[in-house]
Amino acid sequence: MSDLKPMGAWGEGDWIAAIAVVVLGIFLALGAKIAIQKQPEFAGHPKGLYMLFFAEMWERFSYYGMRALLIFYLTKHWLFSDGKANLVYGAYTSLVYITPVLGGYLADRYLGNRKAVTFGGILIAIGHLLMTFEGAGGQNDPTINVFWAALAFIIVGTGFLKANISVMVGQLYKLTDVRRDGAYTIFYMGINVGAAIGTILVGYLGETIGWGYGFGLAGIGMLAGLVVFVIGKGALMGAGEAPAPLSKSREMSLYGIGIASVAVIWALVQYQDVIQTLLIISGVALLAYVLYESFKLEKEPRERMFAILFLISLNPLFWGLFEQAGGSMSLFTDRFVDRSGTPASLFQSINPIIIILMAPVIAVIWQWLGTRGKEPSAPVKFALALAQMGLANLVLVWGAQAWGIAVMTPVFLVFAYYFFATTAELCLSPVGLSAMNRLAPKFLASLIMGAWFYMTAVGNFVAGKIGEATGGHGGEMSKAKLLEVYELFGWISIGAAVLVLLLSPIVKRWMHLDTLKDEAPVAEKAA
Repeated sequence: MSDLKPMGAWGEGDWIAAIAVVVLGIFLALGAKIAIQKQPEFAGHPKGLYMLFFAEMWERFSYYGMRALLIFYLTKHWLFSDGKANLVYGAYTSLVYITPVLGGYLADRYLGNRKAVTFGGILIAIGHLLMTFEGAGGQNDPTINVFWAALAFIIVGTGFLKANISVMVGQLYKLTDVRRDGAYTIFYMGINVGAAIGTILVGYLGETIGWGYGFGLAGIGMLAGLVVFVIGKGALMGAGEAPAPLSKSREMSLYGIGIASVAVIWALVQYQDVIQTLLIISGVALLAYVLYESFKLEKEPRERMFAILFLISLNPLFWGLFEQAGGSMSLFTDRFVDRSGTPASLFQSINPIIIILMAPVIAVIWQWLGTRGKEPSAPVKFALALAQMGLANLVLVWGAQAWGIAVMTPVFLVFAYYFFATTAELCLSPVGLSAMNRLAPKFLASLIMGAWFYMTAVGNFVAGKIGEATGGHGGEMSKAKLLEVYELFGWISIGAAVLVLLLSPIVKRWMHLDTLKDEAPVAEKAA
């Protein structure tokens, strides 16, 4: 990317930035308008859902926009090998999903979800600002330390934001409300609207004009999300508030813990082997704590916790494969796919665009089946997700091999890969978010959501290791090696799907959905 323009030399890029700002402004205005309206519901759902939709949309605009560029930034600007770049990418994305355990715990016990989300948004915005400092490039450039700091701010900020904003969605509904899975699918649509727009705009600016411009636009997106959330807090009707009155000094000390965590993460993200050890130790500790809390419960809530642990345990395999999208799959698309000059980062927008199109359809299907008592259970949906993720890998492998290893792979196979990966995601991620919120005891709600993201973190680190394997011994990717690795894990995923399907009746019994005791959601209590 040596032909990128330096910061300050816009030229023909001015109109792109202007369009981006206009689009941001329109969506910000719409989000704010919805957020401040007083009616309790709109289109069959609480108004708070739509405010959270817009706030999360902007946060995901910034995250996925930056993620679309990250693997290319690592290989083309900081000059990491393919294998090492995949490891750094995996370390970053895994830490993004580990920190919600801390953020969820502090919100459950002290801060409340709303304040935790606000603080997290501020840290993320600072991180994106730091990403605009490019330096000269190469690993000997001292500016790389600013890059590590930028990642650290984004990681810790996401820890305070990610689990807590998801929990607030569930607080708007009764436990037995058949709209819950549909609500999380709508919320998930907001995530992917932001991801699609962010990937296209940030990716295009970063790859064609300059890294700093792309990362700077991602920062604007985060600020937009923060404004929507602050303006629209009234739409939450009391959801997300602190569990007990909190003194100013205690609140400031909790924010201080967050700032101190940035320094710790700054060091961790640079040493991937340490992260692997951390994942093992903290994973065992988290499992022990959850089991400890589980065995203090009565039979039915205890078995619900067992169901939670089963569903969570499937995350590493699924996300380990799915998250190749931002790592090895992006490098494959850049080097071995006939894309007719289209920037490779833009292909990451295929996934969120398909979700935008498919999510409403699937939400209606789940709700329609649910009202008739025929909706597949969560473990069956997870089995479908694993089967489709495996199929995505195998379709790409078989198609590329049939077309010819020595020639450029046709772009329709990339679309086919993302189609099956996306339908798989829609059977797992929103369903998992809903299940965690529905099955967890109230006093552990945010921690369980954090545990869900923690195991997603393990999956992201696994993704880095799989991506490293596609680089072979020399660290540079070969097409044949990538296809070999993808085929192996495709079959592993399909085998796991069969096993989950066989165990699904047991797990469904553990969920005890027929005896869930309902209570009014926070929004009704405040009315």
